[in-house]
Order: sequence, then C-alpha cells, then structure tokens
Amino acid sequence: MMLKIRKMQVNKLIILVIYFIIPVASFTQLPIQYADSRFRIVFYNVENLFDIYNDSLKLDDEFTPEGVRHWNNRKFYKKLNNIYRVILSVGEWEPPAIVGLCEVENRFVLNKLVYDTPLSKFGYEIIHEESPDKRGIDVAMLYRPDLFKPVSHKVIGIRFPFDLASRTRDILYVKGVVNNSDTIHFFVNHWPSKYGGLMATEPKRYFVASVLKAQVDSLFSIYDSANIIIMGDFNDNPEDESVSKYLRAKGDTSVVKSDELYNLASGLYKKGKTGTHKYQGHWEVLDQFIVSGYLLLNHKGVHISKDGQNIFNPAFLFEPDEKYSGRKPFRTFTGMKYNGGFSDHFPVYVDLKTIIIPANK
Repeated sequence: MMLKIRKMQVNKLIILVIYFIIPVASFTQLPIQYADSRFRIVFYNVENLFDIYNDSLKLDDEFTPEGVRHWNNRKFYKKLNNIYRVILSVGEWEPPAIVGLCEVENRFVLNKLVYDTPLSKFGYEIIHEESPDKRGIDVAMLYRPDLFKPVSHKVIGIRFPFDLASRTRDILYVKGVVNNSDTIHFFVNHWPSKYGGLMATEPKRYFVASVLKAQVDSLFSIYDSANIIIMGDFNDNPEDESVSKYLRAKGDTSVVKSDELYNLASGLYKKGKTGTHKYQGHWEVLDQFIVSGYLLLNHKGVHISKDGQNIFNPAFLFEPDEKYSGRKPFRTFTGMKYNGGFSDHFPVYVDLKTIIIPANK
C-alpha cells in the first residue's frame, strides 16, 4: 500500500514537471539583450612632430640642432612621450582602436612613437605615405590590428589648377573592417592653413573640399549605405564654406539621410566656450569628425551618436593664456620659444559602437 502511494506521488510530480516547468523553458521567449562594444577613434594634430635630421628635400631646417628652434634629441623624445601620454589618456581604460594624426614629418618619427614608447605594448601598426608638402608634414593612421583590419589604402593627391607651384598634404584614404563585421571608409585630412591670409588661402580649402567630396560621391554611387568617417584638421570651422558648402557637411541632424554627410563638430562650435584650437583669444573647432548619415541611423551594425564628437581637454593640456586671458592649449613652442608642452590643438574623438545580439544558450 505504501509503495502505491509513493508511486502516485512520483507520477504527480512528473505531471507537474511536464505541464508547468517544461512549457516555461520551451515556449517562453527571453528578452533580447544588446551590448555595446566601444571602438574609440581619435584624431590629433600633434604640432610639428619632426626628427632632428636635416632633409635636403624639405624645409625642415628650423627643426635641427643648428636651426632657430635648436631642436635636439631631448626635445624630440619629450615630444614623443607627450604624444603617447595623450593617446593613452584619450583611450581611458582601453587604448584607442584608431588614431589619425597630422603634422608628422615621416615614417621615422611614427616608428619612434609606436615602437619606442609605451605604445609598443599595444601592437599599433602604421599607415603612412609621404606627402609633397614643402615643410614635409604628413597625415597618418595608427590602428590596433586586433580591432581593425585594413583592406586597402591610397593617397589622394592635391594639385591646385590655379597655383601649380603650391603643394599641400595628401588626403589619406583607408578602407577596412571593424570587429570582423562592418566595412568602414576613412579619410584623414590636413587642409591648407590660413597662413598668408584668409582671402588668399580660402580657394585652396575650397578646392581640397571639392576633391574630397568627389571621392565621397563615388563611394555613395556604389554603396548608398556606405560607412564613411572623415577626420582631420580642416583649418576652418564647421560653418565655414569649405566644410558646409563645398564638402556639404550638414550640422543639422534632425533629419538624416544615409547618403549625405553630417558634421559632428557643429554642436561644439555653436557652444563657443571652448574648442580644439585658440587663435588670438578666440576658440575654434578646426578638428572635426564628419560622417555619412548611415552611421547615425538606428540599424544593426556599427553606428555613432549624433552628438558623438568629443574634445579631449584635461587640465594637463592647458596653460595660462597670459595675452588674451583664460587658458589655451599647452603647446610645444610659443613663437620660437620652447615651451615643452603637447600641441597647439586638442585631440578629438568619437566612439563607434556595434550592437551585439547574443545567441540563445
């Protein structure tokens, strides 16, 4: 009799498992979870990263031990250490995935930065080509191969039809894959400066903008959902015509189209309280990220927030602005006087995020 009772109890327990526990496990859909993996992209005008050697093909005499700046190994290695410190600081808890640079003289200084400073611990690799700039300054890209896989790169040369004797920095184009999933098209820029006067140099920035726009349009003609990231020192602010009219980078992101360009620096420029560079007491946002609309839309894959550009300006990158009051970037030189600082520009950065949908376990 006791055996029958126990069997009945076991059967009831089995029935309860079948009708209550198993259906919950089999038919209840778990909520989808999203995790954002950060992929930080930095751009930094490092202000004249020159070696100490005279190159007879470049106007680099001032950055030699015998030159007017008395540029020597002590100053050069201090400069390298300052730059690596900034790059690691921008990354916060993880070194940036990609770093765009401008005002670097050559591959030698890039090798020193990547392999002879603590950056060497993170395995950065270099993409760089010599530009025809008369002073010898170039643009370059550093990247972490564990996060970014280059597919191809090329330089986009600039020849001004109205001034054939004048040369400037090439635009560096890099195509690659992020996190083994999404293809990104990068353009690293350093547009002609205003040295020589605004009116005299404006046409050069207009022309560079039109060359870049043609490259972007060719990508849009092939991929209407292209992921494009343009970074650089444009030597103009977001609302200046070179950027807003000739490159057609919009500041308004209230309505976004996938095949148009949007300037993530516009909001920073309108605030006006700070910038990436200070000229005669006025802050400017010369260093900008401009992206294709597809990166701003909500969809599976990589994306960037509409207010995604940030200026990295901790206290150690400032010094007092004794002439115009307030503070200014702590630069390497003030005129010809060695200052021992970092750069006359602050770095800027964006975070590229990827929506990850975990598989059901």
